[in-house]
Amino acid sequence: MRKQKGFSLIELLIVVAIILIIAAIAIPNLLRARMAANESSAVGSIRTINTGEVTFQTTYPTTGFSPTLLALGGAANAACTPSVTTACLIDNVLSAGTKSGYTFIATGTGGPPAVSYIAAGTPVTVNQTGIRSFCSYEDAVVRVQPAGTAVATVAACQLLSSI
Repeated sequence: MRKQKGFSLIELLIVVAIILIIAAIAIPNLLRARMAANESSAVGSIRTINTGEVTFQTTYPTTGFSPTLLALGGAANAACTPSVTTACLIDNVLSAGTKSGYTFIATGTGGPPAVSYIAAGTPVTVNQTGIRSFCSYEDAVVRVQPAGTAVATVAACQLLSSI
């Protein structure tokens, strides 16, 4: 009788089963880590918007706070020339409104000049790109909405707890 070389079907099935078990353990942890990274990026982006709003108000006192998020940044893929409509204070990716699985808004209110603003970041898909929403207004304290729903007004943001 000749000795056969290679692996049996049972041996191959056991190896595949072990690989699937390891993948079933690792993939959920990877997804949670990605959502945590997206949330951390969102908090940093809200802080960047806060800094941009204060600088905008100081630079353009007759306008007050920025009317839109796009006015804080600049046109995508173009050289930025500071003005009231494109202040070049934040990067073009953030001023476009979507970054790292979050959608951002920044709106000046009141005035003219605008005496208040709301900056908010909401997950593009709740429980996939992020769990919580974040907001801030002219006091520059980042606040969290645990449900991940949008925060559109200063009054709604004031009711939330800070990070």
